[in-house]
Amino acid sequence: MATPLTDQEKRKQISVRGIAGLGDVAEIKKSFNRHLHFTLVKDRNVATPRDYFFALAHTVRDHLVGRWIRTQQYYYEKDPKRIHYLSLEFYMGRTLQNTMINLGLQNACDEAIYQLGLDLEELEEIEEDAGLGNGGLGRLAACFLDSMATLGLAAYGYGIRYEFGIFNQKISNGWQVEEADDWLRYGNPWEKARPEYMLPVHFYGRVEHTGEGVRWVDTQVVLAMPYDTPVPGYKNNTVNTMRLWSAKAPNDFNLQEFNVGDYIEAVLDRNLAENISRVLYPNDNFFEGKELRLKQEYFVVAATLQDIIRRFKSSKFGCRDPVRTSFETFPEKVAIQLNDTHPALAIPELMRILVDMEKLDWDKAWEVTVQTCAYTNHTVLPEALERWPVYMFEKLLPRHLQIIYEINHRHLQKISDLYPGDKDRLRRMSLIEEGDPKRINMAHLCVVGSHAVNGVAQIHSDIVKSTVFKDFCDVEPEKFQNKTNGITPRRWLLLCNPGLADIIAEKIGEDFLTDLFQLKKLLDFIDDDAFIRDIANVKQENKQKFAAYLEKEYKVKINPESIFDVQVKRIHEYKRQLLNCLHIITFYNRIKKDPNKHFVPRTIMIGGKAAPGYHMAKLIIKLITSVGQVVNNDPVVGDRLKVIFLENYRVSLAEKVIPAADLSEQISTAGTEASGTGNMKFMLNGALTIGTMDGANVEMAEEAGEENLFIFGMRVEDVEEMDRKGYNAKEYYERLPELRQVIDQIRSGFFSPKEPELFKDMVNMLLNHDRFKVFADYEAYISCQEKVNELYRNPKEWTKTVIRNIAGSGKFSSDRTITEYAREIWGVEPSDVKIPPPNEPRE
Repeated sequence: MATPLTDQEKRKQISVRGIAGLGDVAEIKKSFNRHLHFTLVKDRNVATPRDYFFALAHTVRDHLVGRWIRTQQYYYEKDPKRIHYLSLEFYMGRTLQNTMINLGLQNACDEAIYQLGLDLEELEEIEEDAGLGNGGLGRLAACFLDSMATLGLAAYGYGIRYEFGIFNQKISNGWQVEEADDWLRYGNPWEKARPEYMLPVHFYGRVEHTGEGVRWVDTQVVLAMPYDTPVPGYKNNTVNTMRLWSAKAPNDFNLQEFNVGDYIEAVLDRNLAENISRVLYPNDNFFEGKELRLKQEYFVVAATLQDIIRRFKSSKFGCRDPVRTSFETFPEKVAIQLNDTHPALAIPELMRILVDMEKLDWDKAWEVTVQTCAYTNHTVLPEALERWPVYMFEKLLPRHLQIIYEINHRHLQKISDLYPGDKDRLRRMSLIEEGDPKRINMAHLCVVGSHAVNGVAQIHSDIVKSTVFKDFCDVEPEKFQNKTNGITPRRWLLLCNPGLADIIAEKIGEDFLTDLFQLKKLLDFIDDDAFIRDIANVKQENKQKFAAYLEKEYKVKINPESIFDVQVKRIHEYKRQLLNCLHIITFYNRIKKDPNKHFVPRTIMIGGKAAPGYHMAKLIIKLITSVGQVVNNDPVVGDRLKVIFLENYRVSLAEKVIPAADLSEQISTAGTEASGTGNMKFMLNGALTIGTMDGANVEMAEEAGEENLFIFGMRVEDVEEMDRKGYNAKEYYERLPELRQVIDQIRSGFFSPKEPELFKDMVNMLLNHDRFKVFADYEAYISCQEKVNELYRNPKEWTKTVIRNIAGSGKFSSDRTITEYAREIWGVEPSDVKIPPPNEPRE
């Protein structure tokens, strides 16, 4: 028997990682040693693994810089319309491997590092995740940046450089404990500070009406320092920019005349200003109306708009045009996409600049603003909608409050003309919600101030039009669009699952990486036994590798023959991790009831973070870990069922678990998950989906054929019907003996013998006020899980179903999503122009 290939030898054979030319390898080794020597000469004489990581990161960065400069120069000369993606979150994960892949350097680096006696994968594990996001919304922004660069768009990501990203999750005694994410502790090799572009941002103060117009005076100033990170496209030599702002106190901060004596105190108070970019708010799909958060939202918007206008005024086109003080052409040169309502203040801020500073009349300024801005809605959950108290604006942003009032006045005037006497409609459509306190509805501001509003999956866009924004849709139906989310196949296939990418490339070539619809061609091989075997083998290898990782990290022995059943996403009642738990306990009870029966073995993995203030979400984690304690230590169960809570789920862990999954759990109550994107990642990586008809699951079923997904449960119409009739959980509890047993076990303390009362709040919620109707879908879910077992018993049919899913996943590339935004919202065309690389002369 041949000796098994080492990881390195195996990686060398993977063609899609680029050819390792001898010249490249020698050059990389030379550069690596130069960087390493420079690090060590300064400091120490023994290199640590971290020194090796930084030497490699700097080597790879060197290959980016020339392309980065050249791309920006190319934009300056061509002066295309520029796209500005504004988001309070960019969940980037690690950068090293993605950069090597997009530059076509991976195999050369692998070989060079190997020749130096090091292991590339080991070095990659040293890099910290850039965790500047909570979940779907922040990760979507990161995928979009990758696609915009790959499609050759002149695009910029704008956000905040949080000193502390999403917390690290530790599980202690079965409970989540948060730890600060000090991701910059060792420095960030990918960012470049640009102090020369530092800008002032104003807060507080008062508004003065003068003869020359309106002035916002006596403000407190915070400086916004930009940090630029390169965003490389896939093998097209385009390198775009993500610009993140960091808050700096001005040097005279608190040292003005009124603060004579206490110099030390004044310098210490600089922290108050700099706290603005200190930490990411860790809420997903939940609004917390804190003043610091409002400051963050205005901070990113004010700095970004100054930057956009500076670039607009000084572009080459602007230099040729003597009157580029004219903002007529602004919407032809600038697009601003608002990622949810978090950057909604861009609308009144742009109005303030145009009216107060550039002296445009209101109607012209409003036309420019609406033509420039577009808004993406990410949720219909009422608790997630941003509604800021008016008193906070009065204090923090007095001029913006006036502008919002004026926008609202003109907006309501229009509505009143269309619907004379319809007072209730005016109340529903107002940007200001009456009450104590009065609040500003930021979603209404976005809808009124944008030329396009989109949802993120077809079903979500339909719900948006028929419920949340129905009144607005009645008036301007042409404003509302759908843009179904997508994921970048570079990170979510080539990077995380090179084995699968390679056997696909063997069959259909490599072009699918930039044209994912080509995966349809895999249907030609649905009956090819060798291909079926290859797909199954790659999955098995990924499972072994992840099992080894789990054994190392969690000291649990995993049965790699079992179904790897995975639910990874933020912990939230609407995502129904509790429904998953009910299945786990039901399965456990069935094994206990009939221990000699043959069961299809499962390893059930659940991972995700709970917002620190979300009591029920934290209790759900405790339930999962408590059930795991019981199940995993019951000798009767053996290796037929294991329950694992995946600690500290994040981008880099997703890249490990997703390729190893057999079953993807997408089980939100129909009508609550706007789209989901994890669902797409699992589909592309050869897992089958068990899910409700919610979010993008609907379109996944459409693309792959509903018979190739495990679809169960109520549809949106059924949920609405149940809301009309009233949901009675007790009825299910009484009628379904297995459900009753499970609930009684949770309630009695079977899983928490030391604290029998621990889960009483949860059981009470499930029985008396469960907004997400867990019991209503229990029966359908359990029987659907039976169908999963049945198919898994037939490995060949299972794998053929996997192939049909992979073949149907082409629609879910973020390249397709961004192409639609470009054509239908931003009015630009993607380009496949390959900018010449730095080593070639320019034309």
